[in-house]
Amino acid sequence: MHVSAVGRRTRRALQAVVVAGALVITSIGLAGPATAQTDLGVNEISHSKNVKPVAHIPRQGPLVNATHSDLAFWGDYAVQGSYGGFTIYDVSKPRRPKIISQFSCPGGQGDPTVSEDGKLLFFSVDSARSDDSCDSDPSSPAEPDAWEGIRIFDIRDVTEPEYVKSVQTKCGSHTHTLVPGKDTVHLYVSSYGPDETFPNCQPPHDSISVVEVPLDHPKAASVVAEPVLFPDGGAPGTAGCHDITVFPQKDLAAGACMGQGILMNISDPVAPKVITTASDPNFAFWHSATFNNDASRVIFTDELGGGGAPTCNERIGPERGADAVFDITGVGNSRKLEFRSYFKIPRHQSDTENCVAHNGSLIPVKGRDIFVQSWYQGGVSVVDFTDPDNPAEIGYFERGPISEDELTGGGSWSAYWYNGFVYSSDMTKGLDVLRVKGRGFGKANKIRLDYLNAQTQYSITKD
Repeated sequence: MHVSAVGRRTRRALQAVVVAGALVITSIGLAGPATAQTDLGVNEISHSKNVKPVAHIPRQGPLVNATHSDLAFWGDYAVQGSYGGFTIYDVSKPRRPKIISQFSCPGGQGDPTVSEDGKLLFFSVDSARSDDSCDSDPSSPAEPDAWEGIRIFDIRDVTEPEYVKSVQTKCGSHTHTLVPGKDTVHLYVSSYGPDETFPNCQPPHDSISVVEVPLDHPKAASVVAEPVLFPDGGAPGTAGCHDITVFPQKDLAAGACMGQGILMNISDPVAPKVITTASDPNFAFWHSATFNNDASRVIFTDELGGGGAPTCNERIGPERGADAVFDITGVGNSRKLEFRSYFKIPRHQSDTENCVAHNGSLIPVKGRDIFVQSWYQGGVSVVDFTDPDNPAEIGYFERGPISEDELTGGGSWSAYWYNGFVYSSDMTKGLDVLRVKGRGFGKANKIRLDYLNAQTQYSITKD
């Protein structure tokens, strides 16, 4: 999530408002009435015949008022990040998930990943704190001693996670991506919002931070590189990246870098190199990227309005706040991004519903490119982009507005397939578990993974 067209200090103040459950921003140059084409009442549930909700766990405990964010998975467990800390669930029985533990440790926005051996949890902090502890107070990025970056937890005992290490990174950690390794992993830390008044976030900030973590000695984790990705400044609006997805089998990464999309060669994980870039006049904020199963195609998302505006309506249209499908052409360092089409959910939402393209992952249907994706209060969408020129929604799940009278932030932050089920992290409602059925999905739902960090992709099916 981001809030565009405002400074970093203002952006963080708005994030605090979201956490408190109050109204989010209502204008990003988006004026006039929208035509709502859903007839759902407040919190009423609707879904297609091939998407069945099977479980729901509401927000509770010490995180009952925290805005929930991203998800990661390993073995029989799922971790749900939030602006206030994280929750670990037992999902061995997806229709009856259970909360195993909750860890209160504030510091938005709580983007989590898990080491592939299931021992370590990495947690993004993109909100200035008085220090790196879980008892810290909110601070200002203008304070020279303010802290933000990566927190590392030992989760070998899922009932009692242990905070073992922090690593400060420039401009904090809005998101991060795990680049796997045998004995050592690297985290690509994406952040943005530089300002001359911020001692730890100076412009132009055309870089990412690379954090190296020895798996057997996480207390030795440190920043080992700060590669500049855009020495020429990049496209207008670029100042770092929002999100990076890696495909280790191909030594390839796709970055959504605010003003542009990029491909990178990550054969040397400490020194990623930009291969090519793409821009699009319809994109306001390049937010995230997802490869298809063989990394021959990539979907970029546009977070128009920062996730805090009603953009899924007739007024905004089908090409803004949407996905963009690109083919990856050429070979090696001569690869290019070739635009094919846009996709946006066909279900118009009301003026009180924040809605825009957000986080998703592949459903491993052999021979097809199927993407499940969150759209905030637009719900969860299942998209077939096998024909890159004609992507289409083939299933959905959504709730009616949180309020009929005023724009109130909420909805699905992330929706990921994991071992036969789709898990949706709802910012204000908690965790939803969905089952996607129908032709081809049966075989996909029998596939079992040992772990899933959605921004670390592998080939799952063999065509």
